[in-house]
Amino acid sequence: MGIDVAAATSADLVDLVDVAAQTFPLACPPSAAPQDIAAFIAENLSQARFREYLADPDRDVLVARVDGRILGYAMLIRGIPDDDDVQRAVALRPAVELSKMYVLADSHGAGVSAVLMSAALATAAERGAACVWLGVNQQNQRAQRFYTKHGFGIRGTKTFQLGSDIEHDYVMVRPL
Repeated sequence: MGIDVAAATSADLVDLVDVAAQTFPLACPPSAAPQDIAAFIAENLSQARFREYLADPDRDVLVARVDGRILGYAMLIRGIPDDDDVQRAVALRPAVELSKMYVLADSHGAGVSAVLMSAALATAAERGAACVWLGVNQQNQRAQRFYTKHGFGIRGTKTFQLGSDIEHDYVMVRPL
């Protein structure tokens, strides 16, 4: 299977939004309320938001395709937010956040995630990053194993607001 990874374009918006809506729930803990997940998707993963993301010079959105079909995507954001927990956990600068990295469930285990991760790390290195960091839900052990396999280590914790619930994430960091 030939997996192609490239920068997303406005022509990808419809498929990208569909993949985002299908994959975000996969990363949520079982306790997450369906209405909170739906609200997050509506607010953060809409066509309008992805159009903004694509226009933002501090973001890179990559899509992974097989035979023209988008199977996953990653979003990189240059910098570190004004979050004390993240500031403490991410010591290397400049840093790039791997904000989103999702692959459709029917493509798990097919190598798409590994190729997408390699492309994301290469893009961060091209942008001059000293490290890549991410937040992953503490209950999402499958994702944690994947990130550890790709050189990330837990360096701290942070919170993530999902509806009225506060989720607890690990901050994982990988030097480049």
